[in-house]
Amino acid sequence: MYGARGWNLHHNTDLWRITGPVDGGFYGMWPMGGAWLSQHLWQHYLFTGDKHFLKKYYPVLKGAALFYVDVLQEEPKHKWLVVAPSMSPENTYQSGVGISAGTTMDNQLVFDVFNNFLQSATILASDASLADTVSNMLKRLPPMQIGQHGQLQEWLEDWDRANDKHRHVSHLYGLFPAAQVSPYTNPQLFEAARNSLVYRGDKSTGWSMGWKVNLWARLLDGDRAYKLIADQLSPASLETKGQNGGTYPNLFDAHPPFQIDGNFGCTSGIAEMLLQSHDGALHILPAIPTNWKHGSIQGLIARGGFVVDIKWADGKVTYLKIQSRLGGNCRLRLNHFLKPVTAFVQLWKASGANSNPFYFVPDIRKPLISDKAKLAGNTIEETALFDFKTMPGKTYEFISK
Repeated sequence: MYGARGWNLHHNTDLWRITGPVDGGFYGMWPMGGAWLSQHLWQHYLFTGDKHFLKKYYPVLKGAALFYVDVLQEEPKHKWLVVAPSMSPENTYQSGVGISAGTTMDNQLVFDVFNNFLQSATILASDASLADTVSNMLKRLPPMQIGQHGQLQEWLEDWDRANDKHRHVSHLYGLFPAAQVSPYTNPQLFEAARNSLVYRGDKSTGWSMGWKVNLWARLLDGDRAYKLIADQLSPASLETKGQNGGTYPNLFDAHPPFQIDGNFGCTSGIAEMLLQSHDGALHILPAIPTNWKHGSIQGLIARGGFVVDIKWADGKVTYLKIQSRLGGNCRLRLNHFLKPVTAFVQLWKASGANSNPFYFVPDIRKPLISDKAKLAGNTIEETALFDFKTMPGKTYEFISK
């Protein structure tokens, strides 16, 4: 279909599950299904450190990258490399028109596909020539852009509408599930992503509200994430039409007839509220809501093979246990200092990049910002970074000072 190497598949909604374009101009043609699904393979490796798994599925990651090496087109204005044609699934930038090129979500997905391949090729010492090509193409992807409303642009052009309440928030893929928007290294993008989410509003279909729990958790706003969980759990009518969200009496999320991703999305969001490990460190209680003043959680898994138990009171960690399956440096992001239970553990203030390879953070280009954009800055909780060394199979405990 494309005359390209590698592999790809499109979004598909019909019974036969073929991989080519099927239906719906604003979703069935979307050529990013392969890019999306391949993320799960790389994330599995980041959480498990299983090199045998990575070697087995490396051809899949390589093939996904090879496809975009062949199909990206040069955008005439800036000479960026973009996917064309494509769309920001199921949204439109003007009445009835959604086909475009270089949409923000596409750019973010290709960024991840290329980075995943480059890291995999380095780990496995493979395909140096292709890695060089991909590395050069990576530099030509469009930067994220902040539009006239202070929003993270959904399209290559500044076409967003401040009153757009569409249930999809595709352009926030870079915030979640990807790790391309950080309050610490790119605060302007962080603020713009927040503005976009505010514009979209809270109430929506059940699955969309599940997404928004995760997005607000990544925005470090526990109270807003909690509100979305409450909205999601509000009773839904049994009507077979409508987009009002909520939860049916059988506890499935409401999007007639139902879509299970709302249920799974909320559980994912709750985990993100309690522990995040995508931004170079284990961030403990990153988005704890006011209503969860006291509590505990056991067995949360972080990248790099860390297993985490947390107890807290008044929103502060009182006890932290970390089991290290793989060893290596463990970097903690905390809102107050914790004391190791045993004297042989040394906790020191971190500096520079995390030496643990599972916590490598790719460089994100500075965004292009519209002259009309008014950014107010971010207000987030003050935290500090601490490092300590771990050994495979060992457990480390900390308590409040």
